[in-house]
Amino acid sequence: MKEPILVIMAAGMGSRYGGLKQIDPITQQGEIIIDFSIFDAIRAGFKRAVLIIKGEHEQDFRDVIGNRIADFIEVQYAHQELTTLPQGYTVPEGRTKPWGTTHAIWCCKDRVDAPFVVLNADDYYGPEAFVHMYRHLCQVQENGMDEYAMVGYILDNTLTDHGHVTRGVCKMEGEYLSEIVERKQIERQEGVVRYMDKGTWVDVDPNSLVSMNMWALTPAVFAQLEEDIVDFLAHEVPLDVEKSECLIPTTIGELIEKQKAKVKVYASHDTWQGVTYKEDKPQVMAALAKLKEEGKYPERLWK
Repeated sequence: MKEPILVIMAAGMGSRYGGLKQIDPITQQGEIIIDFSIFDAIRAGFKRAVLIIKGEHEQDFRDVIGNRIADFIEVQYAHQELTTLPQGYTVPEGRTKPWGTTHAIWCCKDRVDAPFVVLNADDYYGPEAFVHMYRHLCQVQENGMDEYAMVGYILDNTLTDHGHVTRGVCKMEGEYLSEIVERKQIERQEGVVRYMDKGTWVDVDPNSLVSMNMWALTPAVFAQLEEDIVDFLAHEVPLDVEKSECLIPTTIGELIEKQKAKVKVYASHDTWQGVTYKEDKPQVMAALAKLKEEGKYPERLWK
């Protein structure tokens, strides 16, 4: 059996946040959110990590996190660049925005040769999620399957008080994902959770299960991702050259609809934490400090 791989998407600049939030310290000890994800992943059994970053930021990541964790887990870097595209495609004039999370994952294909879990760099998922993912990735290898998986969270527990967010809202059939729809501009309004759809506010159940982009995948996914990226470049980009994105929840949803993938869903009872806006940071810092006080993490993660 090949050891499952931890893949972390960290190439986004965080425009709403106002800087490179992936390496912004979140504890008094100087740790960042990625530290907690990697710490939880190691406890779950992961021994190898791949960070998806912009090439220009590699030294920053090595200095802030890579060198610090090198004694605890093998670390590699994959670069998500605007110019890294399937054969025959080039960057259209006027495009500067990254292509999205589907493209980010596809960019690590040369570094990943085993089943893997992929997640956001700026989200805190909690220990339970990594246990679910590691066990699942071991099981799919033992069973010789390409079955995917995700960890779901309650929508109301993933909102910020400082603006809107994007979430993949899920529907289930038994233990498996039957549909996932990417909803943008989700926010609380006078006690009601709503999202924007074509200029109209639509109510959404705050207890809905949502994806926070924690996916268990196998190398078989890379060919599927490339097919979706080609379709996106051919049909979506011409409609919005500057801002269109190819997002992994949408890609997974289309694979399910076409019966090209099965995705098992694991629910996490841990509290999600995330930094979308600078105003979110104090709350996240307080939550992680409390977890340390409760003994769920050591005072210093790497010692």
